[in-house]
Amino acid sequence: MSSIGRVLAVVPARAGSKGIPGKNLRQVGGRSLVARAVDAALATPSIDTVVVSTDGPDIADEARAAGARVLHRPADLAGDTASSESALLHVLDVLEQIHEEVPEVLVFLQATSPFTDPADLEAAVHRVLSGAADVVFAAVPSHAFLWRVDGDGQARAVNHDASVRPRRQDRAPEFRETGAFYVLRVDGFRQHRHRFFGRTELTAIDAATAVDVDDETDLTVAQALAATLVPAPNGAP
Repeated sequence: MSSIGRVLAVVPARAGSKGIPGKNLRQVGGRSLVARAVDAALATPSIDTVVVSTDGPDIADEARAAGARVLHRPADLAGDTASSESALLHVLDVLEQIHEEVPEVLVFLQATSPFTDPADLEAAVHRVLSGAADVVFAAVPSHAFLWRVDGDGQARAVNHDASVRPRRQDRAPEFRETGAFYVLRVDGFRQHRHRFFGRTELTAIDAATAVDVDDETDLTVAQALAATLVPAPNGAP
């Protein structure tokens, strides 16, 4: 492998998936989910290196064909209970052993978000590279009235006073984490071993394409949405 560069993108992609068997190789808009994640990273100018971490030979072949490097993920980091952080830290450790260097910024991309916009990634990377933030993650604004059911089955208001019904325009938005991407300063991530630390910011992405593929219904929605989208001129999702 050649030098890593300042900005490394990692796509964790396990072979095992209970919700959708072989999920990371399922197609949306004629491209597999893992290939679409690689496409988005390669179309982001500030990203120097793209690595897919996987325990699956077929995913590895697909990732290489899409233009990514591949690192094998050990079995103890590929089970249902293994965290994404463990896979990311493993990649950083292995690359440091190979290159005797680490990147400044880590871009954690999830293949289950098939419509990641490289422009959103680029803006987030610039915030972290510039030192303005330690972490930037993707989110969508929400004005939803949230409720929780308590132990006796009664509905309880969570983020509002149930006796007050302000208009949408009179409520400051809250934000829902989409899971599409997280941009992290590497030294802070390795210290805290968690994706949230230091100055944390969010970048609001397009809610219309904030699809997270977790089951067959999500996949059907993503496939239908892909059919309506005009491909970007840079070839990104």
